[in-house]
Amino acid sequence: MSNSDRRVGTISRGIRCPIIRQGDDLSEIVTNSVLEAADSEGFSLRDKDVIAVTESIVARAQGNYCTVDNIASDVRAKLGGETIGVIFPILSRNRFAICLRGIASGAKKIVLMLSYPSDEVGNELVSLDKIDEAGVNPYSDVLTLEKYRELFGVNRHEFTGVDYVEYYQKLIQSCGAEAEIIFANQPGAILSYADHILNCDIHTRRRTKRILLEKGAKVVCSLDEIMTAPVDGSGYNELYGLLGSNKSTEDMVKLFPRDSVDLVLDIQKKVMDKTGKHVEVMVYGDGAFKDPQGKIWELADPVVSPFFTDGLIGTPNELKLKYLADNDFKHLSGDELRKAISESIRQKDADLKGSMASQGTTPRQLTDLIGSLCDLTSGSGDKGTPVVLVQGYFDNYTNE
Repeated sequence: MSNSDRRVGTISRGIRCPIIRQGDDLSEIVTNSVLEAADSEGFSLRDKDVIAVTESIVARAQGNYCTVDNIASDVRAKLGGETIGVIFPILSRNRFAICLRGIASGAKKIVLMLSYPSDEVGNELVSLDKIDEAGVNPYSDVLTLEKYRELFGVNRHEFTGVDYVEYYQKLIQSCGAEAEIIFANQPGAILSYADHILNCDIHTRRRTKRILLEKGAKVVCSLDEIMTAPVDGSGYNELYGLLGSNKSTEDMVKLFPRDSVDLVLDIQKKVMDKTGKHVEVMVYGDGAFKDPQGKIWELADPVVSPFFTDGLIGTPNELKLKYLADNDFKHLSGDELRKAISESIRQKDADLKGSMASQGTTPRQLTDLIGSLCDLTSGSGDKGTPVVLVQGYFDNYTNE
């Protein structure tokens, strides 16, 4: 078949698997599930296919959980157990609320500092239009809870219907801690209220910690420094702590998976042994994309992919077909145009960075791009497809 006859490029398939429990042999289950799907659906694996495994089942197989009490113990040990400034958390019942229960259980008072008009990943506390109408400068102004209510009243999340200000306040109080809430976007604003700080931002956490220490905070921990080692036999994550965690039960958190390089290599080897095909394998969590309606940036995990095989290192190296068609080969059409573009692709440089012919292609990490595709394919609900098989991702217009 010539490339002119080929009608299909990249294919992303959700692969159904058994429900994973702690201690399961995940590499065997994933490999068998993919091969059984191929047999059932009548397709074959190919070299450079990508098998992606959601972080959730990796952590579940590892038994990587901790309790609210474990978090409280760690917070108390690292931040003193008195007044703690908790700053820049995201607004999430699934991602942060149960962590806040543990944090509040490890302190006498929590001064909760929320960024506004939205949290780090775009969950809105108040609209920018209301901010403008009130004459507030979110870059510099610090608002008390009373001032916030006076200016903006009650604002419920567009999708969940939750007033996160009230929700977090009551949650802290239910744990026996005093709660004070302020609104600010400069890290140093918290130092008027507390000098033991837990900064809960994800992607800006290192800068936030640096600023707080430079401004005289006595103790600063980030969420990635809580639960970095077992507490009373709990799970842990030495790299990311509580970052990337999700609610498991009312009293338990599932942590981001750890030590999974061997897992992706083992799946890669098993597939090679059983099929002779060299596939790439990755563990993925949140995709890296933004919802234009809710303005929410999906990436609440610290990274899209914490573990992956070497073939997924790097960024795409692609030519923009429409650029070539509209510029270099604008005088050609039909079969001549196809042949000219195909030859350009075959002769392209190994590194196209800076080339006009590559402008408009996506200069992002392969794992971020493929992980985002996989997150959209598997979904976050009841599809039952925690493994995704991506085929043809590394093909181009010349592949037959």
